[in-house]
Order: sequence, then C-alpha cells, then structure tokens
Amino acid sequence: MVEAMRQAIDETAEASSKTIGFVVWRATQILASREDAPDIEVPSQRTLYRLFDKLAAGTHATGSATTRRSVNARPAGPFGEVPACAPGEWMQIDSTPLDVLVRLDDGIAEKVELTAMIDLATRSLAAAVLRPTTKAADASALLARSIIPEMTRPGWSDALRMSRSVLPHRRLMALDERLEHAAARPVIVPDTIVCDHGKVFVSNNFRASCRYLGISLQPTHKASPFEKGAIEKTLGSVATLFAQFVAGYTGRSVDRRGRGLENGPLWSLPELQGLLDEWIVVWQNRPHDALRDPDSPKRAFTPNEKYAMLLESCGYVPAPFSGEDYVELLPERWQAINSYGIRINHRTYDDGELTPLRRQHSGVMEKKGLWEVHYDPYDVSRIWVRNRRGEPARWITVFWKHLYPVGVPFGEMAWDHAREQVPGGTEAQFADAAADLLRRAHDGLSLRKTVRPDTRSGTGGSPPAPGPPPPTGRSLTRQPPSRRPTARRTRRSRRSSRWACSIRSPTLEAHVTMAGRQMRTVSGADGRTDPSQPEQTPGSGSPTYPYQAPAYPYQTPDPGVSPAQGSGSPGTART
Repeated sequence: MVEAMRQAIDETAEASSKTIGFVVWRATQILASREDAPDIEVPSQRTLYRLFDKLAAGTHATGSATTRRSVNARPAGPFGEVPACAPGEWMQIDSTPLDVLVRLDDGIAEKVELTAMIDLATRSLAAAVLRPTTKAADASALLARSIIPEMTRPGWSDALRMSRSVLPHRRLMALDERLEHAAARPVIVPDTIVCDHGKVFVSNNFRASCRYLGISLQPTHKASPFEKGAIEKTLGSVATLFAQFVAGYTGRSVDRRGRGLENGPLWSLPELQGLLDEWIVVWQNRPHDALRDPDSPKRAFTPNEKYAMLLESCGYVPAPFSGEDYVELLPERWQAINSYGIRINHRTYDDGELTPLRRQHSGVMEKKGLWEVHYDPYDVSRIWVRNRRGEPARWITVFWKHLYPVGVPFGEMAWDHAREQVPGGTEAQFADAAADLLRRAHDGLSLRKTVRPDTRSGTGGSPPAPGPPPPTGRSLTRQPPSRRPTARRTRRSRRSSRWACSIRSPTLEAHVTMAGRQMRTVSGADGRTDPSQPEQTPGSGSPTYPYQAPAYPYQTPDPGVSPAQGSGSPGTART
C-alpha cells in the first residue's frame, strides 16, 4: 500500500492539482492492478488519509502546480553558492507581470511587465523598466540604465540624493562628473549576467548588446528558477513592498482581485515608471536580510552601505555612454538601400548621405550584401545605417520622409493601429492617422462630437453643409457597465490586441484625409464641440504626481551629439 501511495503521489508532479481523495483513489486503483491484489488488505479511509499526509510532506501534491514542478526540478542538496565579492561580478535579470493596472494611451486598463536586474554582491536594484510587453530593446535599455547615474527628479525628497546618502559622493564626483545631481542609487557595470531562457534574453539583440558592452551572459538550465533565486525573490518583494500600495493593485491571483478597478483612478505608464524609480532609491537604503556581517550577524546592512564597503577594495571606474553606444544596443535588421531609400514596415527612410550607397553591395558576404540597420521600436522617426566604407565605420542617421508633417515620435504600436484604421491607404495617409492618434492620446479621454464625412460628394466641388451633430460620440474611453459599448478583443498577441476592438473611432476617421473625401469637424470658438458644455480636463480622475516622466527612459540620441552637449532631442536643427 505504501508503494502504491508513493506512485500516486509521484504522478501528480506534472499533472494538474487535485484533492487528497483523488490521490487516495488512484492509490487503490494501482493496488488493485497488482497480481497479488486479492491477498492485500486495504486499510480504512482515515488510515489512507494519514498515510498520504506522511508521504506527501514537502511535495505540494495537492497545492500549487507551479510550486510542485519547481520542487520536483530542484536537485538534491547540499546546495552550493557562487560568491560575489565585487559589485557587478554576478548579476541576475528577469521579467514578471506587475500586479497593477495601468491606464494605457488608448484608455484601456491592463497590466504591464516588470523587467529588473539585481546585483548579488550588494543586493542593489541596478535598474527596472515597465513595458506593456517586454522586448529585446527593453532588456538592452536596462543594461544602459545600470551604467548611467539615476538623476534626482522634481518632487523627490532631498534625502534621496547621493550627496545625502552613505555613498562617498565627493570622492566619486572627482572621477565621474555625472554624479553631481545623481540619486542615491549606485552605478554598477555588469560583468556576468545570469538569465533564464526567455525569448527576450536569448535573442540576438540582447546577446549582441552584452557582447558590445563586454558582458558575459550565462543562461540557467531550463525550468530551473532556483538558479537565479535572488531576482525571483526581489521581484516578489517589489509586489509586497511597492505594488500593493499603488492604486489599481489587482493581487497575485483572480480570487484576490477587487471589483471595479478599471473604473477607478489609475496611473499612466510613465507616471508608474517614475514612482518605481523613486521607490528603488528607497530600496537602496532599506536593510536587507542577505547583507549581514559574519562578525555581527544581528545587524543587517543596506545595499548602499554594502556598496560603499566594497568600493574601498574594488574601486570605481566610470563607464562613459555616448549616443553611438546607445545605437549599438538597438535591434538590428539587414536591408537593401534602393533608389528610393530604405523601406521598413511600409515606411520609407531616405537621406542625401545614402546616395553613394544606393543599390550597392555592403561587403558583408554573410548577409548577401545587405546593409546593417538599427532602429528604435519606440521611435519610428529615424533609423541608423552602418557605413562600413572607410575607417572607422560610422553611423548614418536616416529620417522618415514623412517626419516633418507629423513632428511627433511614436512607436510601432501606433503605426500598426493607424494602418488598421486606413485600410489600403498610402504612406502619407498612415502618417496623418498616426499623428491624429497621438494628438488624441495627448488630449486625454474627453468625449468629442464629430460629424461623419460625406463620401457621396465625389472628389471635386465644395464640401457639403454640415448637418446636426450626433447626440454622442463613441470612443474607447471607459464608461459604466450600463452604457459602455461592447469591445471584442481578438486572439492575437498582447501588443496587437490592445488596438483591435470592434469599435471604430469617429474622431480618427474625421481627421484622416482620404483621397476623394472632404472632412469637416464642427467645433466652438474655444475648440470644444459645444461651447455650452463644460471643458473636460484630460486625465481627470487620475492621481496627480509632481512631475511627468518620459514615456521612454531614453530619448533616441544622435550618434554625432554627445550627452554632455545638451538635453534637447537629437536632430532638432534638421527638423
């Protein structure tokens, strides 16, 4: 009977979680299939339950399936530990969904993903980013954020400055002038990064970024989260020490989620990123249980105190990071330079510097003569082409030919949404639609009344007289369940599904200039549809914050402009 019970418990390792009654029933079935089953006496039900409690101790046979698989994959002890004696010697990186609803630009409330990196020697959170869906470019940006000082922002307490912390600010200032207005978060240059087999961390772009920065990448064994337990536990601490205090916290499971979270006040993604950056500085000054002195085990040090101690023996070498270094970390693709320029996802990029390279062989035989192009998925206004002709090789910044009428950088998600709204349209119409999308996203979630364009008037002649506006204009804003329109989400990727709704935006249709259509919007003198209606403040109902963080942690720099030359966006003189 004991052998049958152990076999039934072992079968639950990869199966779904079931009750004790099922395991006991399965044990009796195994016992009945034996040849000597008639000679075996089956104990009572209460005895079988006591036997299960004794044999299933520590196996999570009826508990969480994730925990059960993790326990079964864990090797037998004793466990070893790789010592980390210097900051950056061993670092761990991972991504996880953050249990907080965020109000995206399209008005839909959804969760975001948290990607963070921790240093084992000091338990410092080197960097963390929030994204709707983590991409390889986000992981590469995380590397850049770890070697760049975190500047204090308006509204932060003076106690969060590096000059007010235990870090040797004056001595570090003599080596790195960037630390003058830095926050109390140490600058750590990674030496070895431990990661799992997520597609973001094993991608060619992230591997190339680590190779360029001289970082060794060490993936763990598959299905072995215990090999990077420090970052796993740290991400859990973010949920308990930060996420549950944020408006829109959902809990770690469905049974812990409250009601009406989507209709309550929610942070936007840039605002939540700013709150997380400020909390990381607080984390650096919080005692950590893993940082204890063997001679004084009762005292726990903070990550900043541990970093200051190791700095005395390891020293500090600043790692300069220029615009060209940032371009090297961006995703790459190989394209041909045609007579009209370079075409990527129905967008045409062209510049006068490409004239000697048009329809020419790049010299890279492995890529069949194509040219290396780097792009920013969060800013489609420009790309960078590596010119290998000449020593040394240099980057050519090539702008989108419709950048001037748009004038606002936007990412691939906005471009894909614009293409869905204008099926079969030209590139110029896509650019107008994307520009209008960003304009509406900036104006907030206010409802607008628009007039449907009259498509029967033909291509010529004067536009028809506007009729009376409809009683209400439908949009993608959240409304109470009693009058909220039904939105049908498609079974596509998370990135695409946020723009896939069965509701078409009349405001977008009224601003897109189609061939053969005349558009007109009725508005008051002050820009509102009806001057008698009160003005609606964009983002009303959301919590306020003393600063507006950027939507992306880094502006796309121009390789020819160093960071010390100013904080303005690159290419301003040209545009």
